[in-house]
Parts: sequence; C-alpha cells; structure tokens
Amino acid sequence: MTQYEIKAPQLLNQTIKLPASKSISNRALIIHALSEGSILPDNLSDCDDTEVIIDALHNKPYEMNIKAAGTAMRFMTSFLSVKKGEEHVLTGTERMKHRPIGVLVDALRQLGADISYTGEEGFPPLRIKGQQLKGGLLEVPGNISSQYISALLMIGPTLSDGLTLRLTGKIISRPYIDLTLWTMREFGAEADWSSYETITVQPKPYRERTYYIENDWSAASYWYEMVALSKNRDNVVRLEGLMDGSKQGDSSVRYIFSLLGVKTTFETTEEGVPTTVTLRNTLHTVPRLEYDFVNSPDLAQTFVVCCALMNVPFHFRGLSTLKIKETDRIEALKCEMRKLGYVLRDVNDSELIWDGERCAPQEEIAIDTYEDHRMALAFAPAAFVVDGLRINNPQVVSKSYPHFWEDIKTAGFELCNFC
Repeated sequence: MTQYEIKAPQLLNQTIKLPASKSISNRALIIHALSEGSILPDNLSDCDDTEVIIDALHNKPYEMNIKAAGTAMRFMTSFLSVKKGEEHVLTGTERMKHRPIGVLVDALRQLGADISYTGEEGFPPLRIKGQQLKGGLLEVPGNISSQYISALLMIGPTLSDGLTLRLTGKIISRPYIDLTLWTMREFGAEADWSSYETITVQPKPYRERTYYIENDWSAASYWYEMVALSKNRDNVVRLEGLMDGSKQGDSSVRYIFSLLGVKTTFETTEEGVPTTVTLRNTLHTVPRLEYDFVNSPDLAQTFVVCCALMNVPFHFRGLSTLKIKETDRIEALKCEMRKLGYVLRDVNDSELIWDGERCAPQEEIAIDTYEDHRMALAFAPAAFVVDGLRINNPQVVSKSYPHFWEDIKTAGFELCNFC
C-alpha cells in the first residue's frame, strides 16, 4: 500500500492549470461518437474516467472494461444500445459490479434495447446488443442519479421518434441534466425542458463540429479548500481555464466558499471565454453553514472536511446519491472525520450534521480513500490543520485529477512517500 505524508506550506502563491472538465469531456465524447464525426473535442480530460471512454470508443473490444468509472458505465450502456449490429459486454471493477444499474437498464428495455445481465440481476456486467430504437415517451424517477437521465437523453436524437422523458417525483442534480442538454445543443440537437418535469428531444441527428472543453470546477474546489484552511490573507491561488457563467453545476463552489471567506475574482467575465480565477482569503466566515447539495453532491466531501476543520458547524442535505458513489461516502466521511476528532451524524441516508461534537483524534492519522478519488482530494488540504497527515492509496486521484499531487508539490506542499 502506498501512503503519502503531507506537509502544507507556510504561504500559497501559485498559478495552477486545472484539468479539463471530466463531466463535459465524457458527454462530448459520447455525443461526438453518436454524430459519427472525425474531429475529437479539444482539451479533453486526461483522467481515468475519460480515458476508459476514449479507449472503448476507439478500440471497440467485445468486452469493455470501464474499471471504476461510474459515468462511463451509465453513458456506455445507453450508447451501445443504439449501435446497430454491434454486441459488447460492459464490465468494471469489483466495486462497479456492486453499483446498481437496474433503473437505467429497465428504462432502455422499455425503449426496446436488448440488454442482459451476465452476473447478478440489476448490476454489471451487461451484455448489450445494439439496434435501432424507436423512442417515444418514457417515465423515470427524478431522484435517481442524473447520470442515468443524461445517458438516456444523449441517445434521444438517434431514436426514430425522438424521446420525451418525464421525470416523476423530486428531481435531483438538475444542473447536471442541464449540462447534458446544453452540450447536446452545442452539437445541433433540439433538446430542452418542455415543462418543469418533462424533457423533449427531437429525432434530429447531431452534427459534427470543433469543440473546446473548459477546465473543471470540481477540481477547483480543492484549491478553494486550501485557501480557506490556510487562514492567511497573503495567500493567493490563480486557477486557469475556468469560465464565468459556466454550465458546470459545481461552479456553485465559488458562491458557497464566499460564505467561508474565500473571495473569487475573474480576469474576464466574457461569456464562453476561459480565464484565470484568483482566490484570496478574507477571513470572514459564517458561524454555521446549512446547505442543500442536491444539485452538486460531488462538493459535499470538500465542505464536510473544510467546515469541521474551520470549526464551522454544518447541516448538509441532498446527499442521497453519496451512498452509491465509488464508496458509501456518508459512512466513509463519518469514519475518517472521527480519526481527526470530529463526530458526524447522518439522517435518513441523505443528510450529514456536525454540531461541534468532538472526540479524541487518533495519534497517527492515516486517511483511508476507499478507492474513491474525492476522499483523497478532499482530505489532502487538511494538512494545513493536521500535522503529520497521511493519505492511504493516494493514486486514486487519477480518476478525476491525475496531476493533483504534482500540482500541490509545485504549490509548496511536501510529500513523503511510504510504501
């Protein structure tokens, strides 16, 4: 097992080129393939999740192993369903074989897809025989993973009758759905909300085009966390390649972190133009933070760690999807935060609360990452507060931010490698 011990610098003054957006890259790749174009999107993410999609689309092996990439599993399931004349088995890691996919498979089967389970019912691996699907009206719960909904939407333009998707009940992660619709329209699709709960996709083929992918606001969140935890007005971090008015749901990070004292300044606010964002700490924070992460659940780990270490009690809602991520993130956060001396409570498998309760921290703190990139990324900035902090299996960051450790070393962090 690899382990890093992390020592934070006294001063942060660094310009960082963030990775490209994984969310946009994965959507653009699927849509590009459905357009049958030859011009790959520019500035694609180099993370594991995107690389497995690139490999599957380029090499087209009979058995496609997408490893631990949940997005790839959902998106490729839909994509392969409409690839007429092709047959593939879609599989992944042992953890992936225990991540549910039945809701998506059932929905695709209603559209006429030929999908069967090769193992446990409701879970990968899947055997998929592609064919022309008719489409039409489809109802799915609105509180499922937005990746299921996005997977269905992206194949909509290829369906003979298009797709009318009606979402029932509470709709979660709406910004991710909007990101999918926006990316689809960038490639010529006619797809939009026709009512609060209904999305209509016309049977109009995608068109090929050149396409540039902006950098990742999710990755930016860890630098915001560093600035917040450093508690130094002189610290400054500049993040390259972000856009004001971004369609990425996690761009909300700049608003939430303003409540924890981090000020964001854009070099330019021209729409659609990548720019440099400067972060500074004002040292002004709210006494308590309540927030509903239903639209941006991937930010939850960052704020759980950051708020507790800043001694800001919190009540976070909208976390139901954290149970079915790379790991059960709610339980993982409770366990690892206890190592640091913070006692978290969860409610209804969808809320996390810290009311200031403390316990004795471990003497030698080593954070387990549970094969979950965001556990490593969210806990690394804790080095500003926790002396001798260690991260187990730190290489998991390659899933979304492959050069994270190189970036923080450039920013002055010291990493001691234990094997």
